[in-house]
Amino acid sequence: MDCDKTGKLIRRLRRERGLTQVRLAEELGVSDKAVSKWERGGGFPDVSLLGDLSKALGVDPADLLSGQLPENDQTGGSMKNLKFYICPQCGNVITAAAEASISCCGRRLEALDARKAEPEDKLGCELIDNSYFISTDHPMTKDDYIAFAALLTGDTLILKRTYPEWDFQVRIPRIGHGRLVWYSEKDGLRYQLI
Repeated sequence: MDCDKTGKLIRRLRRERGLTQVRLAEELGVSDKAVSKWERGGGFPDVSLLGDLSKALGVDPADLLSGQLPENDQTGGSMKNLKFYICPQCGNVITAAAEASISCCGRRLEALDARKAEPEDKLGCELIDNSYFISTDHPMTKDDYIAFAALLTGDTLILKRTYPEWDFQVRIPRIGHGRLVWYSEKDGLRYQLI
């Protein structure tokens, strides 16, 4: 840990948020002299303040302590390359156009790798009234169900949430060809082209 790097990052993030040292100090319940000391590299914030400080500055505590934010390599603007993050605790579905630092329910989430579905695992997909009618005979039990289905085209995402103990039937407007993506806890993230 480098006090100087962390201090420079705190100053940069504070300014990006439009906060003065006094305002940040008030949010954290410390003196503005303490904030000034951190920014000059004279010491680290107390560990008990890291959660509140990282929240006030909008960064992960680990990144704050390292003194640098991770670089993000953009892979282009195509929604077909969208990253999916699923919280194992609450089932929250989070998407990002590129790799991101995502957390939910106190856990850091990793982007899921979508595997191409084998022919026997593909979802049924029929074109009805200019919509894709998507279905499967998946059992949809509480222990194993398809949590969502999403259509990704070059510039659009349509995501339909599904629930256990309901038949899996989803209708998505046809907006062109793309990638149909779905997730179940047992099989993970899968996709097929439609």
